[in-house]
Order: sequence, then C-alpha cells, then structure tokens
Amino acid sequence: MTVNEEKLMGYVHQAVGDFGAILTGALVTLGDKLGLFAALAGAGPLTPEELATRTDTDERYVREWASGLAAAGYVDYAGDGRYRLNEEQAVALADETSPAYVIGGFQAMLAATRILPRAVEAFRTGEGIGWHEHDPDLFQGTERFFRPGYLANLVQSWLPALDGVTAKLESGAKVADVGCGLGASTIILAQAFPASQFWGFDYHEGSIDAARKAAAEAGVADRVTFVVASGHDYPGTDFDLVCHFDCLHDMGDPVGAAAHTRRSLKPDGTWLLVEPFANDDVADNLNPVGRVFYSASTLICTPASKSQDVGAALGAQAGEGRLREVADAAGFSSFRRATETPFNLVLEGRP
Repeated sequence: MTVNEEKLMGYVHQAVGDFGAILTGALVTLGDKLGLFAALAGAGPLTPEELATRTDTDERYVREWASGLAAAGYVDYAGDGRYRLNEEQAVALADETSPAYVIGGFQAMLAATRILPRAVEAFRTGEGIGWHEHDPDLFQGTERFFRPGYLANLVQSWLPALDGVTAKLESGAKVADVGCGLGASTIILAQAFPASQFWGFDYHEGSIDAARKAAAEAGVADRVTFVVASGHDYPGTDFDLVCHFDCLHDMGDPVGAAAHTRRSLKPDGTWLLVEPFANDDVADNLNPVGRVFYSASTLICTPASKSQDVGAALGAQAGEGRLREVADAAGFSSFRRATETPFNLVLEGRP
C-alpha cells in the first residue's frame, strides 16, 4: 500500500481542527453559562480582569478562555491584553432573538456527547437510548437551537405556505403541537394568534413542566395547555392544525404517529411537518449541514427511536421521499413540500 503523505497530513490537519471544534464547543458553553458573552457584548475592549469583575469569575480562567476563543474566531483580540466581541459575534453569541444565534447548538451538541459510554454499548447491542435519558442541557440546548429558526420563519413564511391555515388561525383555530419539548414553538404560535387555542404534547414530563412555566411567563397560559402524552396517544380530536416540529424522525413508530395525527384532524385540517433539511440521496447530504445532522442523529435521534416500539429509526436525514412514504402509509390523501430553508423541510399533509 502506498500512502500519499500530502493527503495523510491533510487528514491530520483536519483532525487538529476538529479537536479544536470539540473544545471550542465547551468554551462557548462556559461563556454562555457564566454570562461572559453577555458582559462582552457592547462593552468594547475589556481586559480579562475587567471581564472577570463584571461576571464575578476568576481572572486567570477568563484570560485562558478569552485567548482560546480568540484563536477560534469567536472573540476578537483587540491588543494590549484586551478582548472584545465585534458586532457580528455579539449577534451570534449574545442575541437570543436573532436567527443567527448559535449558543443553543453548542449547548445541545456538547450535551449529546455525554451519552457516549451508553452509545458504545448501544452500538454493540442495538438497544435504544431514550430522549429522557440524556443530560438536561440537551433539552434546553435543543430548544435554544431551534427557537431562533421558528421565530424567523414559522409565522412569517411557513404558515403562509400552507393552504388557508393562517386565515383559520387568525379567526380562531384548534391547534396541537406534538413533541413540543419546552414549548417554544407552541408559545410562538399562541403569541401570534390570540384568537386560537393551543395544546402542546410531549412524553417527557420534565419538558412539559418547563413548558407550562414558560407559557405563564409569556402570558399565554390561558390559551395554551401542555399535556404529557406521546405522538401515538395524545388526546383530542377535530384539530384544525397539528404540528410536528423536528421530532417525527425521533419517534419509534412514525407511521403510527402520523396515522394518529390524521385521525385527530378535522376533515379539512392540516398537518404541518417540519423536519431537518435532507436530500433523498446520501451523497447529496455530505456537506457541513449533513455532517451536523447525521452526527446528532447517531447520538440522539436514532437511539431515541430504537428505544421505542417499532424502532423505525428514520434518522434526522430521512429526506422528503422517505417522509412521503410515512404519510402515504398513514393514509394522508395529499402530501407536499410547502417550502424549505437551508436547515428545514416544511411539508403539508391533508387527511
């Protein structure tokens, strides 16, 4: 075997970059939890001592942290021992309302790696790992990861791409958000459509408790009901709209869940299915976005599905073709791609 030394060293340099990526994720998450990014945003250049004083942290740790993130490009080194966030870094790292906010992604991905000892055994046995078995940072990080996209797209472009749904919501509709997690999507809908009533369902009791508190804080608890229930047995019928946001592929029996959705809809109701963007051919997903989704699916989504009955394990890169097979098997009369983003497929099913 002849080894191409240039190509080999290319892999070594790539690996060094990935070593840094793993560690940078930890440093970004530290900065978020300790309020370091919030303190830097808009403050101009600060010394580590000044930043430590503002955040009640230790200067020596802060100095090493700031240098590491300056090397990674997430903090600017301003010279003279001072560090700052430029305008773009501040948006990405300190503005939770921005669609470019990335903190949740770092928090979620880092949390996902904490299941690694269990994953080693799961690979050998084929057993699953339930969503509820993960580090709690995964639940919060996932909500913070997806919420900026929902804020930027859900009301503004996804719902208008569905046939007649926005008008129903404005006049007063009955809506179910299945697999709602901490309730971000449900609350965004409730805030946008005060004439409608909303139900959020999730099998994870801890998430439902957090969602109820979030609804109260948002002032929509009178129109939002959060219930512990799975995608196969959530209560209620005659819904005008049933939503699955980035969760159907995590379910053990997506066909069964989709069939339950169809039965719970009004005859003229709508199923809104939002899934991670993927092409049908694996070769077309071998890119930076696909890298994230396949990797997260290996540690989170596929084990979650395999921990449940059926264990279909669609994975986070199922693609429209496979999702259409699910909709057809569940009995939906029509199923189409309504719109898309670089990170999402937005699909519409009708009973």
